[in-house]
Formats: sequence, C-alpha cells, structure tokens
Amino acid sequence: MRPLTEQDIRGSFINCSKGEAKRLAVPRDLGELPWDDLDFLGWRDPGAPDRSHLVTERGDRLVGVALRFQPAQRGFFHRSMCSLCLTTHPRGGVSLMTARKAGPAGREGNSVGLYMCTDLACSLYLRGKKVPETGARFEESLTLEEQIARTTANLSAFLDKLTA
Repeated sequence: MRPLTEQDIRGSFINCSKGEAKRLAVPRDLGELPWDDLDFLGWRDPGAPDRSHLVTERGDRLVGVALRFQPAQRGFFHRSMCSLCLTTHPRGGVSLMTARKAGPAGREGNSVGLYMCTDLACSLYLRGKKVPETGARFEESLTLEEQIARTTANLSAFLDKLTA
C-alpha cells in the first residue's frame, strides 16, 4: 500500500459524513508505518473504544470504512478466526466488526458485519511480522502472494456488500 496522508484518509470514507470523517482519530504515526507490508490500513480509535477504521486502495481510489465492534463471544470456544486473514486468536482477538452501509441504505440503519482481527493487523499476521498472542496461523500450502490475494478478495467482498 502506498503511504497515506491524513487528508487522503479523511477524504476516503464511504459510510460516514464529511463531518464525522473530519472528527475521527487518525493514526499519529503515519510516517512510521510499514507501508510495504500493509494491504490495508486499519486502526482502533483510542477515544472511542468500540470504534475502528479501515482504509484500502480499491482500483484507482481509496476507500475508508468506519467500523464498530464487539469482541467475539462464542460460548466455550476460546479461539476465534479472522474472516479476512484466517488467523486464530484467543478470546477478544477477533471481533465482529460492523459497518454502516454507504448511501441511503446506511442512513436507514442497514449495516454489514464480518469477524476480523480486533487490531486490524491482518497484513502483518500474514507476513509473520506480528504473531497473535497464543493464537496461530495455520500452515498453508498457499504462497504468501496467494494468501494476500485471498485476504484482499475477502476484504473486497465485504466492501462490495457495503456499497450494494
């Protein structure tokens, strides 16, 4: 992913107003991020513990999504799997992220959800740059490039649902 500026990020959101995008917390360490290792930029809002944000390149434009989340609570199971990168985490490491749909459907309250790594560090887990706490990545016969393609396809399918 190419390095992004605060202006790039704020102008990319498809499911919130310009005012909301202007007020959201943008990561302060943009200049220090490992851009070459990121398939998308994801972060939690430190001022709103139930909110996260995600920005990705889609075709020739940036697409940003405001997300709300609840940590996954799945009965007796102590591990959950991210639907994007297929990394397993202990309880709390995967959350149901919901996003208000774009346009009129979102203004009517419609949303779409997907189980994702709570820290949105999928790109780093795929590349082995970050290791889940007591969770794991499955040994796969797919190459790293194929795993990245699957993750970005999963994210693209989620974004398609948001704009449908």
